[in-house]
Amino acid sequence: MKSKPTQEQIKRVLPLILATAIFMQMLDSTILNTSLPAIAHDLHEAVVDMHLAIVSYVLTVALLMPVSGFLADRYGTRRIFIASLVLFALGSLACSMAQNLTQLVLARVLQGIGGSLMVPVGKLALIKTFPKHEFLRAINYAIIPALIGPILGPLVGGYMVDYLSWHWIFIINLPIALVGILLSLYYLPDYRASIAKFDFKGFLLFGIASFLLSASLEMLSNSLRLTPVLLSLLLGLALLYAYYRHARREHSPLFPLNLFQVRTFRVGLLGGLATRLGISSVPLLLPLMIQLAYGQSAVVSGWMVAPMALSAMLSKSMVVSVLNRWGYRRVLVVNTLMIGALICCFALPGPQTPIYWLLPLIALLGFLNSIQFTSMNTLSVADLRPYHTSSGNSLVSVNQQLAIGFGVAFGLVVLKGMEQQTWLTGNSTHAAFRYTFLVVGCLTMLSARVFSRLHARDGQNLQESKANTPA
Repeated sequence: MKSKPTQEQIKRVLPLILATAIFMQMLDSTILNTSLPAIAHDLHEAVVDMHLAIVSYVLTVALLMPVSGFLADRYGTRRIFIASLVLFALGSLACSMAQNLTQLVLARVLQGIGGSLMVPVGKLALIKTFPKHEFLRAINYAIIPALIGPILGPLVGGYMVDYLSWHWIFIINLPIALVGILLSLYYLPDYRASIAKFDFKGFLLFGIASFLLSASLEMLSNSLRLTPVLLSLLLGLALLYAYYRHARREHSPLFPLNLFQVRTFRVGLLGGLATRLGISSVPLLLPLMIQLAYGQSAVVSGWMVAPMALSAMLSKSMVVSVLNRWGYRRVLVVNTLMIGALICCFALPGPQTPIYWLLPLIALLGFLNSIQFTSMNTLSVADLRPYHTSSGNSLVSVNQQLAIGFGVAFGLVVLKGMEQQTWLTGNSTHAAFRYTFLVVGCLTMLSARVFSRLHARDGQNLQESKANTPA
């Protein structure tokens, strides 16, 4: 009989387990975009209708993610994490076998149920396993897939559709999920926590609010009429306010309001939302500019943005040292300003400039993004008390999901708005992209103001002392 793993063995493998979940989720969310025309043709559907396959997943995740912390505390991190991987894998298999759009949408809902639990529960296990001074290094490597997924997805999707078939974009999840399940059975700790009754009313208010906000973003990014977008947005905000009123009266709310009394949590949440508005739009805007403004193929655009992932991985060995040396406040303020300025630089090359001039900028952006994501993800949970860990981690995950959606929608809205300003762009697609990058970059630089509210010593308990830092 195989002996139980030691604590050191668990610490070595646990970041890899979380990485499998993040990689599947990020790869799946981006690889599908490239394959929609092929799927539409095979299922005899209009391409515009295929967007339901994306919306169904996003809305399911938005609705169910708030409950991830409660389920983990109630039934254990190992059981819920493995169940989420199984559901995601079954959903992927069902997607590959879909014979029509209805079947595909239902399979994507099943995927979404698993996707709403995978990353929050995996990250919760990481938070509870590692001491605070070791958590920074652990999460630093676990989130590499979050950086390479949006870059690798379109590239892999393009090749699979061209040389295999669209079914393989879902089948590829199965071996990854199997690896995650096998590792989890042996290495994933089974944490539980004493909990009060489930705040069902709070879950409905917050979950439906997240659902409506995500729906408004999806409608906004697909050029539907403004009226349903505004109605969905306003109703979502109204339900958030109703949840705030409810949480003030409820003894054990889904997300306690005293979470926001923790400055690092509050700033990390708001700063992450503001900064991701710019950062999340770039993986969408860059390939579009390379294809539409420079007339290159989808495969070329995929290879062009690949250096962003490579430099992000290379920077991982430096992120911990940078934060230990300069501290969270200085790093986040300066790094956010640099990212914003770099996004603005994408507006500099003219239409006749070779696209390879963009490669150094793309590589540097990947390097800075790596620092940014590690810093923001760890800052938000730096000072949470043990009894707030599950709820705080779930709220951070919901915030990230909404922030990414806001970023994609924001980038598309700005681009479409610029295309309509012919007096400014002169009907030039390239000029529309240039002004879009300027707007997105300036907004990102403004978001640095949020991180300036940190104190110089904030996050210090996450930083490694010389005694804890490996030589």
